[in-house]
Amino acid sequence: MIKIHTVSGYEEVGKNMTAVEYNGEVVIIDMGIRLDRVLIHEDVNIQQFPTKELQKLGAIPDDSSIRNKKVVAITFTHGHLDHIGAVAKLAPHYPDVPIYGTPYTIKLAKGEVKSEQYFEVKNPMYETEYGEIVQVSENLAIEFVRITHSIPQSSMVVVHTPEGAVVHTGDFKFDNNNPLGERPDYKRLRELGKEGVKVLIPESTRIEQPTKTPSEAVAQMLLEDFFLYEGMEADGLIATTFASHIARLQELIWIANKMGRQAVLVGRSLAKYTGIAKQLGLIKMKGAKAVRSPNAVRKVLKEVSGARENYLLIVTGHQGEPGAVLTRMANGELYDIGKRDTVVFSAGTIPNPLNRAQRYVLETKLKMRGVRMIKDLHVSGHASREDHRYLLRLLNPENIVPAHGDFRMLTHYAELAEEEGYLIGRDVFVSRNGYLVEIR
Repeated sequence: MIKIHTVSGYEEVGKNMTAVEYNGEVVIIDMGIRLDRVLIHEDVNIQQFPTKELQKLGAIPDDSSIRNKKVVAITFTHGHLDHIGAVAKLAPHYPDVPIYGTPYTIKLAKGEVKSEQYFEVKNPMYETEYGEIVQVSENLAIEFVRITHSIPQSSMVVVHTPEGAVVHTGDFKFDNNNPLGERPDYKRLRELGKEGVKVLIPESTRIEQPTKTPSEAVAQMLLEDFFLYEGMEADGLIATTFASHIARLQELIWIANKMGRQAVLVGRSLAKYTGIAKQLGLIKMKGAKAVRSPNAVRKVLKEVSGARENYLLIVTGHQGEPGAVLTRMANGELYDIGKRDTVVFSAGTIPNPLNRAQRYVLETKLKMRGVRMIKDLHVSGHASREDHRYLLRLLNPENIVPAHGDFRMLTHYAELAEEEGYLIGRDVFVSRNGYLVEIR
């Protein structure tokens, strides 16, 4: 019997953690945080917070249901904080259990561990290549299948058991024209479908959208259409997007070079994510620079404000997060933002009430300063309904346990599954945090 422990991320978007159990042995998939519960963002270090405080706020998973199990491996689908952010808080519950992920993901996870202030994390971390099957116990093996998302080296995690494969999609979309050249491994997904998928655990974030999510190449065209035209007369240009969205940052650097401007990335998280990407050859920083320390940020923004026409600023703060660079600018700090400036939002608003409220406050402050705002030059990194339908037909799983969404999203996934011939309660199981799904 295969057991799926729906530890966390099954009543919300964020704080993802799942455990796959077979014959008493467990593989954990992801250890994420829920950023909005502690008013933090990509620029803030969660490792400064005590675990009890984070658990009280509902910011990290409650893993008590699996803590006494025989865990043989911890795996990460990709490097976003809602999938790896709790590693330093939770991995010590499973001493010496190895952690696996792609090179970019593991380097980000090591950064989280390095900044931890309360625990010593002794778990060995291994960088795993796509297509490599790692035997983690006599009965269980793991595999990382290449997929596309809004961060490099994202994976579907496959847990191979004697009863068939368990496939966890992580966050994904089918992007066939990614500007950085990443493509989904359709060949391996078809093979898995033929070999036999016992359980599919798919993300559900955009399941309600009746479309296929557009390629990142569409976002590149949207940005180029705005920035690279003869009528562009803007003085100060400021763009904001996810610090981990390396493809989007690369596009903005290319655009700055074409405009004869210098791209300046301002914010601790921007420097962190691009630094690791540069180390692995995933981004070309030609002509661009990233600044992170408070003194360097103040100095460079003073320089830019005196010659705005020479720069394209790329800053943190697209959700209006307190303490982020754009939020501080709107508050009258760091940089005299006003009628000479255009702010381009190359990110959607994360769909929860807190983010919507913070973004509204940010936009109101920018309007009061006379700033020109351009919104929604962006495409999502999450699969829409037709991406999911295609995945179901590729893998033909026997059972489905929808994940990564609130209850409404999970039930919408169940509706799609029923359209494809499945039945709720028979082979589609809508679960909740802390519950167990037994696949007999």
